[in-house]
Amino acid sequence: MMQKFLAWDARISRRLRVAEKPGMLHRAASFLAHSGDSWFWILALVLVAWLGTDYWRWRAIAVGVSVLIAAALVLAIKFTVRRGRPEGEWGSIYRSTDPHSFPSGHATRVFLIAVMITAFGPGWLAILLVLWAPLVGLARVAMGVHYLSDVLAGALLGILFGALGAYFSADWLIAHGVL
Repeated sequence: MMQKFLAWDARISRRLRVAEKPGMLHRAASFLAHSGDSWFWILALVLVAWLGTDYWRWRAIAVGVSVLIAAALVLAIKFTVRRGRPEGEWGSIYRSTDPHSFPSGHATRVFLIAVMITAFGPGWLAILLVLWAPLVGLARVAMGVHYLSDVLAGALLGILFGALGAYFSADWLIAHGVL
C-alpha cells in the first residue's frame, strides 16, 4: 500500500515539475520557492522585532520562536524518515545542506507564518500570506526539491504549529500585560 502511494506521489510530483522548462512559469516557481527561505523570514522577523512597535515586536518574537520550535521538529522527522529529495539539479543549496525531503520545512514555515499572522492581523497581510503559502509549497514541488506529500505534511505541521503558537503566545501576551 505504501509503495503504491509513494509511486503515485512521485508521478503527480513529476507532472507538476517545471524546473527543467525555461520560461515564465519556471521563473515564477523559482521566485516563490525561494520566497519561503528561512534566512529571508529570520531577517524580516528580526527587523520587525527591532524596529516595530511593542505590538509587533512581541508578535514577531512569538512567530520566530514558533518557527524555531517547528524547525526542530521538522529536522527530527527528516532525520528519522530520511526520504531523499526527487532527482534534479535546481536547488543545489537545499540538496547539499539538507538531503531529506519529508516533510517540507519551507511549507511548514510559510503555513505557520500565515496562520499566526492571520491570528495577529492585519487582515490584508493575512490574506496575502494565506494565498502565498500554498503557492510556495507548490513551487517547491514544481522546482523538483519536494514531492507533493512532503509539502502536504509540511503544510499540516505549519497549520498545527501556527495555531499552537498563536494560542500560547496570545496567552503569554495577555498574562504579561502586553495585550
